[in-house]
Amino acid sequence: MRRKGRIVRTSASKIAGQLRRGEGKSDWKRARAMTQAEVERMADLDEGPLPAGWESKAIIGLPPAKEDIHIRLDADVLAWFRKTGRGYQTRINKVLRAFVASRKRGAA
Repeated sequence: MRRKGRIVRTSASKIAGQLRRGEGKSDWKRARAMTQAEVERMADLDEGPLPAGWESKAIIGLPPAKEDIHIRLDADVLAWFRKTGRGYQTRINKVLRAFVASRKRGAA
């Protein structure tokens, strides 16, 4: 298993072995016994109900691969994004993606 921060990457065969040996803190027997309605009720309690029409916004598949580049940004723009906390590069990417999407819509 490779660990990057709190994210652990492992294979399906290693997970299957852990399940066979009873390792881990998850109560899989209880989870498998839950009905779909119970799962949805618990998800609503944790995160709140899903907004209407969420299915139309779901993206199935892997996100596009990231590419490591060097980019020069205005200092004040970068400072503003950094001030918003961790994940500022992801937010910059989302702003750029929204710009590209708006241009694609305008060209169509």
